[in-house]
Formats: sequence, structure tokens, C-alpha cells
Amino acid sequence: MNYEKSIKAFAEAQKHIPGGVNSPARSFKSVGGDPLFFARAKGSKVRDIDGNEFIDYVGSWGPMILGHSHPKVVEAIQKTAESGASFGAPTLVETEMAEQIKKMVPSIDTVRMVNSGTEATMSALRLARGYTQRDLVIKFEGCYHGHNDSFLIEAGSGALTLGVPNTPGVTKGTARDTLTAKFNDLSSVENLFKQHKNEIAAVIVEPVTGNMGVIQPQKAFIEGLRKLCDENKTVLIFDEVMTGFRLAKGGAQEILGITPDLTTFGKIIGGGLPVGAYGGKQEIMDMLAPAGPVYQAGTLSGNPLAMAAGLTTLRLLDETENFYEELEKSSAYLEEGLKNNLKELNLNGVINRVGSMLTLFFTDAEKVQSFADVNTCDTGLFGRYFKTALDKGVYFAPSQFEACFVSAAHSKADLEKTVEVSYQALKALK
Repeated sequence: MNYEKSIKAFAEAQKHIPGGVNSPARSFKSVGGDPLFFARAKGSKVRDIDGNEFIDYVGSWGPMILGHSHPKVVEAIQKTAESGASFGAPTLVETEMAEQIKKMVPSIDTVRMVNSGTEATMSALRLARGYTQRDLVIKFEGCYHGHNDSFLIEAGSGALTLGVPNTPGVTKGTARDTLTAKFNDLSSVENLFKQHKNEIAAVIVEPVTGNMGVIQPQKAFIEGLRKLCDENKTVLIFDEVMTGFRLAKGGAQEILGITPDLTTFGKIIGGGLPVGAYGGKQEIMDMLAPAGPVYQAGTLSGNPLAMAAGLTTLRLLDETENFYEELEKSSAYLEEGLKNNLKELNLNGVINRVGSMLTLFFTDAEKVQSFADVNTCDTGLFGRYFKTALDKGVYFAPSQFEACFVSAAHSKADLEKTVEVSYQALKALK
């Protein structure tokens, strides 16, 4: 494929934007080459400014579960825009959105809308500290919760991809307040609770990780977190910015059977527009201003355009018969095809999938269940695989440490082509 226009566009962007991108995740730094500049998207396909078309498994990093430019979502945005893009005052659609979230996620008593996943996790953490009157928080190696200072300690996602998990600009004081444990290692969490008795405000975790690739928690681990938090009067926060409304109507907490105290959301609840939210137990949420003393505000929080797009998306997920069952079938088909490719070509690799999230890890390890396992991956091999697939019309995330997202718009023909392209890309590695 010819990427001449994207190459020129990136060169121009670097003159005006740090690194040429407005989010490091969009960079092709870990796979080599220059990022693509997109012009249009519809259904399962995206088209770049050179006119190349790709089957898309990035889906704007997760939000596009219905596919790109779903007619009903587009209509909702257009209709809302005609009445005004922002008022800085309450609107009825905000309450409708809150009611819809509560309907789909039973652990939510009340919910506060914000503007991004980072803002949601940052605010949930402040709320947990205000509620418990404690300072320390536990996070897990490889889990990414946005770019708030407290979370950029042993972070996943773009930080892991670019090799900067401990970023300059985070103060020593902030770093001291963030304790790091190992995902799927309950003893590492137990030890921190023993060392810091009555000091830990919250444990925040991706209940199914997506920012170091897809890893499902072991039953004893996730149940153990709930038990430890109960015993120590610590707030358990599930970061469902990625998994919320994707793995099930009720997100990861539904399929795991665990009820967190607070949950953060993003991505899907905006239907492709910037959005975030956090919610949970009434007694905790009532600490928020103006009802309580913990301050958090946002000029564009509950923006009508984002609320209209997100509410339309959630209602479609909620009301479409067998939506998640059909999405599971498509995702399982893709997983099986990729596994067969590895087997037929006698190549090592591990495929982890939970619902419509999937990662192919280029590793000799038998299983990938932790950050240490993730770090055994051959990122050079992944880069070659990515570029071959891209040249053949399949757009995977440009990082070994991200998830592929299957949408309702991916047809059987899309999936079949993807399996075939993956086979050719894997074969080229031999």
C-alpha cells in the first residue's frame, strides 16, 4: 500500500504537535514507521488519507462496539447539535444517561459524568481518599488508569509501549503515596496491607486488563481483593473504562461476579465522543460536592453531544436482542482462527481473549497471566506482524501491549479475511 500522504502529514504535524500526535498511543514508535492519518470510517472499516481501506480492530481504542458511524448514533449527535453543543447547565439527557448506567450496572447507586477516563479514575481516587481519610492507594504493575500522576507508576498502555512507565514530572511525594502490587498475585497485595495497616484508601484495578494486553484475573485473586478491601475498610475501585459495557451489559464485574465500591467508565459511554464517568455506593458518592466536601467539577461534564451519542449506544446495547451473544460468536471465531494459524505454522504465541477483547502475545511462555509474562514478549516480531497485516488491509493496534476489539459491525467476511491475513503475516515471520 502507498502511505505517501500520511508520511507527509506526519512530517508536518511534528512541526506543530509534540511528537506529531496528541496521544502517544497513536504513534507507531514501537512498530516502526509513521502513523496513519484517517479520513473516514464506516462500520468495520477505516480509510486513510491515501485512500487505503482497512478492517479495523482498534475501534478508536474500544468505544466503537457498534462499529463506526452507526446511523442512530450519528442521527442523535446531529439532532442534539442543532439545539446547542454546550450550556454549562443541567440538561435532561444527563439524568437519562445516569438512569441507563444504573439500569445496566447494578453496583451503581449514583454516577458523576466527566470528560475522560483519566478524569474519571483521578476523581474516583480523590473521592476514595476523602471518604476513608487515608492517603495510600494500591495499583498493579502493567495496569493503566490514565495519565494522572498517581497512576504513572509501573503503568501499562502507551507508557509500557514507549518504555517510560515511570515518567518525569511525577513528584516523589506522589510516588510514595502509590503502592504497586502484582496482578494475579494476591500475596503481593496482602503484604502491602500488612505493611501499611489502616493507611490504604483504595485498591484500583482493571478487572480484566487491556492495557498490557488482555489478561483475565484468577478467581482467587479477584475474590481476594474484595475480601481484603472489606477487612481493611478500603475502597475497591474497578477501572472499567475499557471493559465497561463491552464484556457484558454490566461489564467485567458482571462476568466476574464481584461488586466493587466504585467503578470508572469511559470509551463506550461516549459513543466515540470524549467522555468519562464514575459511580458506586451512595454513601461514598454523597461525599462529592455539592452534596459533600470532596470537590470535583468540569465545565463540559455531561456535554449534550457526548450524552446523546453515549445514551443512544447504551440503549442499543441494552435493547438489541442477543447482542452480546452474537458478539461472542464473532470474537470466538477470530480467536479460533488465530490459534489455528499458530498451530499450523508451528509458531509460539499465546492468545488471551475475554469477550470481544483479544491479544496475540508473541512469547514462548505457555501462559500470559502477569506483567512479568507480558515482558517476555518479542516486540520486534509483533512489529513485523503488524506491518505485514497492515499492508494487507487489517489494522491491529500498533502495540504488542494493547487489545484488539471486535465490533458488531465485523462481518463473517471481515473475520475470514482477518484470519487469512494473519496467517500470511505469521508465515512471513518464519
